[in-house]
Amino acid sequence: MEYIPILVLVLSFVGLLSIGTPVAWSISISAILTMLVSIPYMPAATTVAQRMGTGLDSFALLAIPFFILAGNLMNKGGMAHRLIAFAKTLVGSLPGGLALINVIAAMLMGAIAGSAMASASAMGSILGPEMEKDGYSREFGAAVNITSATTGLVIPPSNVLIVYSLASGGVSIAALFLAGYIPGILTGLFLMIVAMVWAKKKGYKRGERSNFSQVVKTFIDAVPSLLLLVIVIGGIVGGIFTATEASAIAVLYTVVLGFAYKEISFKTLPQILLDSSATTAVVMLLIAASISMSWMMSYENIPQATSDVLLGISDNKIVILLIINLILLFVGIFMDMTPAVLIFTPIFLPVVTKLGMDPIHFGIIMVLNLCIGLCTPPVGSVLFVGVGVAKTSIQKVIKPLIPLFLVMILALFLITYIPQLTLWLPELFDL
Repeated sequence: MEYIPILVLVLSFVGLLSIGTPVAWSISISAILTMLVSIPYMPAATTVAQRMGTGLDSFALLAIPFFILAGNLMNKGGMAHRLIAFAKTLVGSLPGGLALINVIAAMLMGAIAGSAMASASAMGSILGPEMEKDGYSREFGAAVNITSATTGLVIPPSNVLIVYSLASGGVSIAALFLAGYIPGILTGLFLMIVAMVWAKKKGYKRGERSNFSQVVKTFIDAVPSLLLLVIVIGGIVGGIFTATEASAIAVLYTVVLGFAYKEISFKTLPQILLDSSATTAVVMLLIAASISMSWMMSYENIPQATSDVLLGISDNKIVILLIINLILLFVGIFMDMTPAVLIFTPIFLPVVTKLGMDPIHFGIIMVLNLCIGLCTPPVGSVLFVGVGVAKTSIQKVIKPLIPLFLVMILALFLITYIPQLTLWLPELFDL
């Protein structure tokens, strides 16, 4: 009897998705249907609606619309061009130089804007034509762009780490932000290695070697953009302001910088605000629906039942983490990142904490896992953006994507089984 709610939840959710129901509505409807196992319809529907409303009443969640706006302002405000120019002087002369530039620029932009889709859109539209002109295949360029864009969701500031903090019951956002640096950079380095090997194999031409003065010049041009990272992360870690306050400062800074670069004007600003509002509305609806499902699962004791099942299979930490990783990799194929974090954190976090795992470590594992899902069909939002910007098809991009997928999975397993890669920086700053 105790497993009937799980069965109803899984079957209703998968069934709704399979007939094309939007994810947010699939989550909400399946939550109501699952609650019908134990209570009548009206209380079930009312409770879900109430939880959707009260779930968004969080000061921490205010950071999300601000960071979304900051990412759009960065994209339109000329910062991406300057970051690409800086990356070009660093690695442009290496094998696969333009692909490496894509990875580094995506990491830098992600570290500032925290948006994988904004990064994929900016890097694809700027670097894509340049790579094609230099003889790179359109599909290889798209594959590198798609995978490297996800590193910004691990390297702070990251909206999804804020969502994990909420779902986990208040894990320190500052600690999560610091914990993301090494995993994000490690993933980026692995992607660069694959890009270099692939480029050398295909004989793609190298760029010209930059001299020291060019490196200094592009660095100085990029400093105002990079300074945002110092202000936001330094302020949060130093306790000067919260993540929400930092997000508002990021918006103010990017607006000023966009006007200073003359890339943003009073004419273009309303459209940026409108686009950011539309993105925020979609994200917040997903969060509200996911919070209602998380509450319902707690009400029906689904996390406890799942925990009992997993710990019944094995009490070996390595085995349990392997199972959880495989489940999350599968979930990431069919579900967007934000609802996946909100729904599965309450299920798996009690299991891993019983095994002695730090919640900060598990948060990074979960986000890295779901980053891979963003690059896979049928729900991979970054995959669709990257393919759309490159004007190619998913079928053609799959072949160059596979080795990049494999090294992302390798990075995931290294992060999973070597906790210090994640926890060293938070411990260094005593967070």
